[in-house]
Amino acid sequence: MRATVIYGERDVRLEEVSDPTLSTGGDAIVRVVAACVCGSDLWPYRGVQPTEEPKRIGHEFVGIVEEIGADVSRVKVGDFVIAPFYDCDNTCINCQNGTSTSCLNGGWWGSDDQLGGFADGAQGEKVRVPHADGSLVATPTLPTDAQVPGLLTLADVMGTGHHAAVSAGVTAGSTVVVVGDGAVGLCAIIAAKRLGASRIVAMSRHPERQLVAREFGATEIVEERGEAGVARIRELFDGIGADCVLECVGTKESMEQAIASARPGGMVGYVGVPTGGPIEVRPLFGRNVGLNGGVASVRGYVEELLPEVLSGAINPGRVFDLQLPLAEVAEAYAAMDERRAIKVMLLP
Repeated sequence: MRATVIYGERDVRLEEVSDPTLSTGGDAIVRVVAACVCGSDLWPYRGVQPTEEPKRIGHEFVGIVEEIGADVSRVKVGDFVIAPFYDCDNTCINCQNGTSTSCLNGGWWGSDDQLGGFADGAQGEKVRVPHADGSLVATPTLPTDAQVPGLLTLADVMGTGHHAAVSAGVTAGSTVVVVGDGAVGLCAIIAAKRLGASRIVAMSRHPERQLVAREFGATEIVEERGEAGVARIRELFDGIGADCVLECVGTKESMEQAIASARPGGMVGYVGVPTGGPIEVRPLFGRNVGLNGGVASVRGYVEELLPEVLSGAINPGRVFDLQLPLAEVAEAYAAMDERRAIKVMLLP
């Protein structure tokens, strides 16, 4: 089959690789219907995270189950399934505590699993899923083509945006600021709105992304950054800042922006993959600002969000503003890297 391999900085290639095979009884082979490029994929693509040797890449996919192991009972051949951006058994104590990203038996796509097999990267034609019953969620029926983009967001960005809102404690009447206008930040706006936020400020400098932010529920846009951005946020919220700030980028600057934009006693929900330097604790301490979040355990959110995606109550698939065939995966990365696209969906 064909699959994407990253070799180093700005060097991704579609190559012929071995077809996945069942090996442990609890696994499944899924034919990928749609995958995508994630903002976090850009860190190795840009060389921020060095690639020591060529490896498979991609961690978001939906598809059709083609084979299952003898021990699989929750999904069956022919099911359309959503896979979270990691593998988990969904039964260990960490999974039961709501942190399935720390599954004691889990792992990551594009790497060897703990069972002696290989969990294929998502940017390919097929994926071997080590814990089929734990990781995969089947839709009630086969979705329409129009529903596929929204379902794909449940593999990562919609669940991650939701995690930012939940971590920050967004509830009915909350005032919210979203730092980051990528796919996760835009989905965080959806999450804040569905949780009842009264006002949602999107920090964005890009007109096309501002439009999507408005569609998703943003009530105001702030283009300023740094001290000017903080001043503008405080001006909007009683001179003190917002109740909840959702940090969806991961740089040192974006985290500092988020912390400074929260009111005294407010909360920052952070989900951006950290790539910057250390964060000073004193600004948090001095203003009683809380910090909560981390890598999003999106597997635990799929069942909650799935009905709303299927019904059209929320439309997170709107973040896919470019679709390309898998054969053009290098262009997909370039488009994301150059901010010519919010998020690129890859089709077989």
